[in-house]
Amino acid sequence: MNETSTMSNQYFTERQNDYESSARSYPRKFPFALKKAKGSYIEDVEGNRYLDFLCGAGTLALGHNDEDVNRAMVELIESEAPLHTLDLTTPVKDRFVQTIFSLLPKGLRENAKIQFCSPSGTDAVDAAIKLCKSATGRASVIAFSGGYHGMGHGALALTGNHNAKNKVQNLMPGVQFMPYPYSYRCPFGLGGEKGTDAACAYFERMLKDPESGVTLPAAVIIEPIQGEGGVVPAPEKFLQCVRRVTKELGIPMIVDEIQCGIGRSGKFFAFEYADIVPDVILMSKAVGGSQPMSVVVYDKALDKWSAGAHAGTFRGNQLAMAAGTVLLEKVSRKEFLSDVVRKGSILRGNLEKLKEEVGIIGDIRGKGLMLGIEFIDPDGEKDIMGHPEPSGRIAAEIQRRCFLNHLVMEKGGRNGSVMRCLCALSVSDDEIKEMLDIFTKVVKEVDESVRLHTL
Repeated sequence: MNETSTMSNQYFTERQNDYESSARSYPRKFPFALKKAKGSYIEDVEGNRYLDFLCGAGTLALGHNDEDVNRAMVELIESEAPLHTLDLTTPVKDRFVQTIFSLLPKGLRENAKIQFCSPSGTDAVDAAIKLCKSATGRASVIAFSGGYHGMGHGALALTGNHNAKNKVQNLMPGVQFMPYPYSYRCPFGLGGEKGTDAACAYFERMLKDPESGVTLPAAVIIEPIQGEGGVVPAPEKFLQCVRRVTKELGIPMIVDEIQCGIGRSGKFFAFEYADIVPDVILMSKAVGGSQPMSVVVYDKALDKWSAGAHAGTFRGNQLAMAAGTVLLEKVSRKEFLSDVVRKGSILRGNLEKLKEEVGIIGDIRGKGLMLGIEFIDPDGEKDIMGHPEPSGRIAAEIQRRCFLNHLVMEKGGRNGSVMRCLCALSVSDDEIKEMLDIFTKVVKEVDESVRLHTL
């Protein structure tokens, strides 16, 4: 086989198909082999350049190969500092911890403890559940429909999506799901403020009614903005209700900021929009500055663990701590976060205009640069709210055609009907315009095919 053929996308993807498990997901949607990446762009082995609006599912908050982040890692390597330290401390680790603590809301900052976990966010979820069960002596956990907390046995039990759960029996028991406000597809058939009020009343009543059948849990876990569930922000009123009720009843409140945190919403933490102070914060993805890292930050009142109660071989990733410190310092700046809000407003405003011009977009939602575009079949059956059902088929075609036009985006939400914006927070205005040009062209093409019944 000649060198040219071995540097083709087909060569690498066919080899991957042969040796990698059938659980692989992204290669099925994006059949290429990556060679280079910088900022908001990636390049495959054939020299094709793509605009990346996925960025490691939100992990690359400063895009690919940020110069300041890379310099910090190179300097650490060249210093001969240890790169792997289990949970032993180092000056690098100390600086990383103090940087995180400085960004916590007052009320938690002074009483914070941190647990370094295995690199995946899934492990942070499992660690937090173990922590709260140990501290409270209770067994159950309350989660919310539409939530996503990972693929581990415990985290998956807390996840709403059925596809990942149906074939895995005997997941962690004792999980009680409650409705999450979702105005466009309100679980109560109300929407808007009425839907939020109903969700608040239901949550409070279920926990305070002595005949509800719902016993006090060890924790309540919630995403301030659901990511995989379709980019659904929790109304501020609802987050405030959950915080008030859990505080009254002595239930630890865990906020999962793994995808929506570290500046993506336009606030450093998405829960800050509601002006609440949770008991536990979960961080992963962007927190390691492009390197694997997950942490649990929590109120020291919960710190009832004994030595070794939670561990992980790779919880001492010094490269992630060095890179993460640089990223945290850059992203947390007021001017940076203000620019995230500004760019998110530009993107959302143009998407709202597109929505008015086509019949296949049902809803645009999100905060900052975490946005979702829900696609519908305008001729499909209506739901309880009177909206056409979500169309994963149309969203998949949008995704496919975006890829052919060198734009990488991911789906999520009910039936995979929501295209999601997870671009670099450092994305430029010109890159946003490029994305909008491609996306608008593709959506209008698909919209016409749907109207002509040729899709």
